Amino acid sequence: MNRLMRTAAALVLAVPACAACLGSADYRMDVKLDAAARTLTGTQEIRWVNESPRTAGELQFHLYYNAFKDENSSFLNSNRMRTRDFSDWREDEWGSIELKLLVVKARDGSVEYDLTDFLEFVRNDDGNPLDETVVEAPLPEPVQPGQTLEILTEFEVKVPRTFARTGFRGDYFFLAHWFPKLGVLEDEGWNTHQFIQTEFYSEFGDYDVSLTVPAGWVVGATGTAEAAADNGDGTVTHRFRQERVHEFAWTTSPRFREYFEDFTHPTLRPVRMRLLLMPEHEGQQRRYFDATAAALRYYGEWFGEYPYDHVTVVDPAYRSGTGGMEYPTLFTGGTRWLQPQGSGDPEGVTIHEYGHQIWYGVVANNEFEDAWLDEGFNSYSTRRVKLEAFGRDQLVRRYLDGFLPYLFPEIEVAERTASGLGGPFSALKWDQMDVPSWRYGPAPVRGAAPPPQRRSRVYGPGAYSINSYTKPALMLQTLEGYLGWDVFQQVLSTYFERWKFRHPAPEDFFAVADEVSGQELEWFWDQTYRSSHVFDYAVDGVVERAGGGQRVLLRRWGEGIFPLEVRIEFADGRAVTERWDGRARWTYYDFFTGEDDPVIAVYLDPEGKLALDVNETNDSWVREAPARQAARKWSLKWMIWLQHTMQWFAFYG
Repeated sequence: MNRLMRTAAALVLAVPACAACLGSADYRMDVKLDAAARTLTGTQEIRWVNESPRTAGELQFHLYYNAFKDENSSFLNSNRMRTRDFSDWREDEWGSIELKLLVVKARDGSVEYDLTDFLEFVRNDDGNPLDETVVEAPLPEPVQPGQTLEILTEFEVKVPRTFARTGFRGDYFFLAHWFPKLGVLEDEGWNTHQFIQTEFYSEFGDYDVSLTVPAGWVVGATGTAEAAADNGDGTVTHRFRQERVHEFAWTTSPRFREYFEDFTHPTLRPVRMRLLLMPEHEGQQRRYFDATAAALRYYGEWFGEYPYDHVTVVDPAYRSGTGGMEYPTLFTGGTRWLQPQGSGDPEGVTIHEYGHQIWYGVVANNEFEDAWLDEGFNSYSTRRVKLEAFGRDQLVRRYLDGFLPYLFPEIEVAERTASGLGGPFSALKWDQMDVPSWRYGPAPVRGAAPPPQRRSRVYGPGAYSINSYTKPALMLQTLEGYLGWDVFQQVLSTYFERWKFRHPAPEDFFAVADEVSGQELEWFWDQTYRSSHVFDYAVDGVVERAGGGQRVLLRRWGEGIFPLEVRIEFADGRAVTERWDGRARWTYYDFFTGEDDPVIAVYLDPEGKLALDVNETNDSWVREAPARQAARKWSLKWMIWLQHTMQWFAFYG
């Protein structure tokens, strides 16, 4: 047995058992950062339990950093990235990861196999021969269901310039998806998609990671920090440990300023909040802590309790491109040097990224295939928590090339709705939500197009953002309107409790919604999830009837069908609410009123329950538009704006 094989045997034998783990992949890593060379070198031990009913004849690993190797990777050719310009990237700013050693221990515990020379890249998604983000190693002996495999790797990483959640920016490093990551073995085989345009998917387990960085550098990471060890050579080793997580990310910089606060609540577990703040944002720590505490409170009260006793919030470096990122027990926020209170951030991004602790970190679906179960759920949840804790954002305009902000406290920013996404070319029609997320539209690879028979199956129209964020958030908001908040809140909290530390699929959520609501909701999922229907209802007008009175005419312009209420108001102050099942293409209501008591206003869906309606402008009708009132309102707003503008010029003139 050579030196490497002896090292492997010693290391794998040292990996502790994890009988209490809810997952099946435990990682122990020892990593050193060379900040000047911007490289990582590390060793990794993985204890993997085959919890699937399938025999494993090979191993598959994600090598995410190879997405930053050059412009030929599938990720940098995806719809999300193909508009980026990399012409100014220097050769030393690209990234990569290389497996230098892969050793596995045989079932009987007596023999180790060096598989390093048998590694092959796998491109099952798009066939791009230049993509190297998934690698496979054949096993000399298959691993049966329930059996355990001990794995050792040695790897080297070239850290890229910060881009798409990870990399370096001067002396700031944010390291995410930076190590060889074992795929997930399911009933059908390895679920190990290439890194194309989606998020991630991996097993729960325990992480024990030692990080060696230059002395004096602050480190934030997934998990709880243990005592740091000074190595006497200008470096310090920080050790972090965390149970029941499915990822490990970390950051380091000599510029971080560190703050702590405690979150307490009568019915939720206490949480130690740690903030790593860039010095130019000194003074905004209160806002970061208030937003984190609000998220811990409302997500905990409404959806599910944060299961750990610590969380780290990272204020990212200026122009690093790493703001708004989420990882277990650690997330990045985002703010600016001048950021007025009421402008929306850092409160909004902090609440949103904390929310991923619940829908991504704990209820850990397969984001390659169903990104909406995290992103859509969290977009919906963020809106609700943010409105409850901080109200609506006020309008901000920036002057002097974006440097100087001015807040208009009297003008609230309108919420994003489906209105404006209507018409024959609506983005909501680009693709169905039940299409796997990784297939929402990567662009063809330059010089390495996949085989023609694969092209139509893989290349979609670029619906990732709409179908992962916008549409599912509006879908959930619509379902809340239909069921009512009390019932829907129980749906979400039951779903969280039942599927925490597991990997739910859409059908699992649908089953919980049916069960808790006591209703058969397939009609809703068929229209919103399994189709690309759009919803558009309209008040077509009010006409005089030949025999007297008025007729209110309603139409359904979209394919989607949804039950609605309609409120009709009369000149004498009366109001009538009718209910329409929304099935027909049109319907009408007749009112036999006198000439002195006409219908003066009609409001379709007056409570805004159908958030998926793509055109709010046709949802109402009024006999006489309050032109004078509107003119007065806007003239006053413009007068206020003009007054503030003149004051600003007087001050800076």
